[in-house]
Amino acid sequence: MIPALLISFHLGALHQAIGGRRVDAIILTHTHKDHSAVAAQLAGELGAPLWFGGRHRLSRPLRPFERNPIQGSCDWDLKPDRVLEHGDSLMIDKTRIEVIATPGHCANHLAFGLVGTPILLSGDHIMGWNSTLISVPDGSMADYFASLDQVLASPYQLYFPAHGGPIADGPAYTRALRAHRHQRNGQIVAAVTEGAHSVAAITSKIYPNVSWIIRRAAKMTVGAHLEYLEASGALRVHRRPWGTRINL
Repeated sequence: MIPALLISFHLGALHQAIGGRRVDAIILTHTHKDHSAVAAQLAGELGAPLWFGGRHRLSRPLRPFERNPIQGSCDWDLKPDRVLEHGDSLMIDKTRIEVIATPGHCANHLAFGLVGTPILLSGDHIMGWNSTLISVPDGSMADYFASLDQVLASPYQLYFPAHGGPIADGPAYTRALRAHRHQRNGQIVAAVTEGAHSVAAITSKIYPNVSWIIRRAAKMTVGAHLEYLEASGALRVHRRPWGTRINL
């Protein structure tokens, strides 16, 4: 639940930035509530439509006995007035905006390139202060890797993320993120080789001295990597109602 005071603060900041000008549309990168919680209210106040990549959805169906760990952080009820798709072209004043589908952090995530400039609005796909959270089944590590390649194939160099400051050399930063994730894949395989056969054991091996809050996010990240490694044949994951066991 996002506090009412914080919602009021954000709405006030948005109205101040808009300064009474006409708003053609409100465009969202994705529908996690820290990005979309005030969107419907703002749309009503401005008389502007909401444009984004479709209603919130999982990257894959839930498995038996599985739950979505970030269920409450997803804006399931928000509906777009226009569904944006990869390759769409939008004109805002004299600026053309290219829609780039970047699923991974979540299924409906989009980035936006300002055509004719070096600027990419990268949302949560590429953040300025840390690598993004991927929590299955809301997100997908395989989709994340594919979307990193999609961004690298684009002409943009200067990234403005939703969290953190501007990224001056976006492609170099993106390649470093990709290398970091592949390094984590290697660490997980090594942990299983050394006898860690559960998500908790693997997390403790790789993140030995973190707070319980960080450990919760770390377990989600490990789960996303395990799903990717399972699909690639690097690991075998045995899921049962009483727990999951990972083997080579």
